[in-house]
Amino acid sequence: MAVLTGLQPERVFHYFEEICSIPHPSYHEEKISAYLVDFAKAHNLEYYTDDLYNVIMIKEASEGMENAAPIILQGHMDMVAEQDDDCTKDMLKEGLDLEVVDGFVTAKGTTLGGDDGIAVAMSLALLEDESLVHPRLEVIITVSEEVGMEGAAGIDVSMLKGRKLLNLDSEEEGHFLAGCAGGCRVNVNFPVKKVALNGQLVSIDVKNCTGGHSGAEIDKGRANATYVANRILAAGLEADEICIVDFVGGTKDNAIPRSTSAKVIANDDVVEAMKEEAAAIKNEYAITDPDMTIEIKSQGDTVINGVNASETERFIQLLTCMPNGVQTMSHDIEGLVETSLNLGILNVTDDAITYACSLRSSVDSAKTALIRKVLMVAKAFDCNCSIHGDYPAWEYKRESDFRDEMVQIYTEMNGEAPIVETIHAGVECGLLAAKLPGLDAVSIGPEMYDIHTPQERLGIESTERVYNFVRKVIESCK
Repeated sequence: MAVLTGLQPERVFHYFEEICSIPHPSYHEEKISAYLVDFAKAHNLEYYTDDLYNVIMIKEASEGMENAAPIILQGHMDMVAEQDDDCTKDMLKEGLDLEVVDGFVTAKGTTLGGDDGIAVAMSLALLEDESLVHPRLEVIITVSEEVGMEGAAGIDVSMLKGRKLLNLDSEEEGHFLAGCAGGCRVNVNFPVKKVALNGQLVSIDVKNCTGGHSGAEIDKGRANATYVANRILAAGLEADEICIVDFVGGTKDNAIPRSTSAKVIANDDVVEAMKEEAAAIKNEYAITDPDMTIEIKSQGDTVINGVNASETERFIQLLTCMPNGVQTMSHDIEGLVETSLNLGILNVTDDAITYACSLRSSVDSAKTALIRKVLMVAKAFDCNCSIHGDYPAWEYKRESDFRDEMVQIYTEMNGEAPIVETIHAGVECGLLAAKLPGLDAVSIGPEMYDIHTPQERLGIESTERVYNFVRKVIESCK
């Protein structure tokens, strides 16, 4: 039986539940893309798809609206797949287990994918609604937004006529986004040669950090589990040498790591130093990460392959020197993060220790400077680096007719004006504006909390209000 039956808007939540039943993490969008194509065919819509699995659907204007300016609705079909440490769900193969709790939709043990499944669901409901009076509707649903906006970068939008774009990838009702940071992903490869090691095997497990979106929550001062683990190792180095056997943390470059584990060869003096540092760290993060646990345990003596002491020391030094978190606050907009970096994914392979970090900045020159700094630090430690998914900032436009129209409609519907702002997180408007000269874009969305974490939840009443507002915006297009 459907879990969301009876929620309003009924068709929005109908499609959202169908979307949640289809696995759709970034880089695994084939099934959800096929679902969207089937929808387009079933509703006799003009549609386009590509080798990346992006989908564009077009519905011609209803009678009497043929001369109205087309409107573009836009969102992304991929989701960040994060889960609790004790959750056994295979998010590449299984749908989500939805539940309704205290006025919110959430998923048991995993991220919900409201970011940005709710945009897809709203778009489908609007396309199917024959009672809606509308101009030409052009719907863009991209792939791989969460891993560098690769879908938006590669999509062909030459068939589109609209220059008013309503992006549905925001998470705060009543806030109209009019600009965002640009960013990229930097992959760092630290070469190692594994050798046979003999000694006490010690495990370090950092778990249950609060985590969050590396753009929206980077200013909250939350613990990065990988950075915490490395700091513990650095404290241990002051007591004696360490040899890394394994070091794994994070699953997405744009999600603040919630858990990280390491295994090292180390003596009792090192263990004691690490435990002292762990206690200090837990005290520091008592407010932002109250559920964080740090366990440091001896697994007994063993013979095992790992990284020798000198290379281990250099890698710990590398991560200690590497920037992480907020780098600069905006000088123009109070409270806005200008530039940041998130150490996201860390792994040990047979011949390297690798990690990926997400860089963001609303100032292109500052982004370039931070990239340069990361590359210089990495080069000093003989690392190999590559840059992926570089996307531009979406620059704020002081004059925006479409935004003004939306502000007027919102104010009339709600009795108060919305907040117009720019954010540190990224949306795809900047990339699409480069492909569609003269594009006038606004980003909105319903209330969502703790996105990119298993605590993610979507407001039900907020979804209804935002959907009704979008309908009104469409019906008012001239």
